[in-house]
Amino acid sequence: MILGVDPGARRVGLAVADEATRWARPLEVIDAAAADPVARIVEVAAGMSVTQVVVGRPVTLSGGIGPAVAVQQRFVADLEAALDEAGLGTVVCEHDERLTSVIAEQGMRAGRLKPKRRRELRDARAAQVMLQGYLDAQR
Repeated sequence: MILGVDPGARRVGLAVADEATRWARPLEVIDAAAADPVARIVEVAAGMSVTQVVVGRPVTLSGGIGPAVAVQQRFVADLEAALDEAGLGTVVCEHDERLTSVIAEQGMRAGRLKPKRRRELRDARAAQVMLQGYLDAQR
């Protein structure tokens, strides 16, 4: 399994894709105030036999480094260390997450989801969009 992670200060979205079908689907949203996102990701990775984690990289629309990159880089380093410590042998890489939240929001609006439900799902859907973009780029 491949796990997609859309890190944020308040919420972290997760999506998953089967290596055979290479089709991403939303998994869950971690409330960073209620749980340690890195610990939860390690738990999910162990439980689902994840071989690769793709973390969204916040770049600007022009492709430059965004202001959130320093925070994201610390998150990636912490995640890599925790996965190594757990002995999972999981590979971590990064992929552009530009406009993933916008695309996720548009899809949910088109599906006529109510605003409250869209807020609940937005980060997992953004992780799905980012992960699917990564998978499509690998073909």
